[in-house]
Amino acid sequence: MATVLVTHPHSRLPTYFGDRALSELRGVAQVRLNPTDQDWQGADLVAAAQGCDIIIAYRQTPFDAAVFAALPQLWAVCRCAMDIRTIDVAAASQQGILITRASAGFGTAVTEWVMGVMIDAVRHISASRIHYQAGQEAPALMGRELRGATVGVVGHGHIGRQVCALAQAFGMQVLAHDPHVQAADPGVSLVSWERLLSASDHVVCLAPANAETENLMNASAFARMKQGAFFVNASRGNLVDDAALLEALN
Repeated sequence: MATVLVTHPHSRLPTYFGDRALSELRGVAQVRLNPTDQDWQGADLVAAAQGCDIIIAYRQTPFDAAVFAALPQLWAVCRCAMDIRTIDVAAASQQGILITRASAGFGTAVTEWVMGVMIDAVRHISASRIHYQAGQEAPALMGRELRGATVGVVGHGHIGRQVCALAQAFGMQVLAHDPHVQAADPGVSLVSWERLLSASDHVVCLAPANAETENLMNASAFARMKQGAFFVNASRGNLVDDAALLEALN
């Protein structure tokens, strides 16, 4: 029976796995857990993983050539996320170690979250809730409908396509920008980066995190957006220049 190390900090286990998943994993492997709330790395990770065949890795657990070289028995690292930027895949390949990542099974959850955030924003739901919980009367603010509004989806991949489809069901006009896509789904207009920013009432960022998209949403991008438009980032934080976003909000 293989020995499997789960690196997730202890407090994260219920969120990522739950009792049923861990019980089923124990039925097929000897399982070691991270008893701390620390993100293991370097020497701590190597010490914990000695004698393990497989590591199920938390999204922030880094693996470099030195870690792989110190774990000769290891034959697979399974990342519980899509993002594997913290894993040196080339170094793993040289050691004959398999790297896997999560499937795109969470697309529906992210899509529903995006739509929920847009509804929350145009209807001032969270702002009103804060007033009520403080024992105050919330101001009667005018809301806006999603129907008839334009949403610009940055990235027409697995999740982006789902957002586009659901936005159409709400009666929204849907634009998308993705330099790697030649044809969009029915009802979706592929447009230039500049057109998407200037024409959208809601800009939803779903682009992958890589060198090309670092600080994609910068001062220039925010300056092109409509006054009063909403920005939703459902991708990685490094796609957004935080200082530029704060300046644009101010």
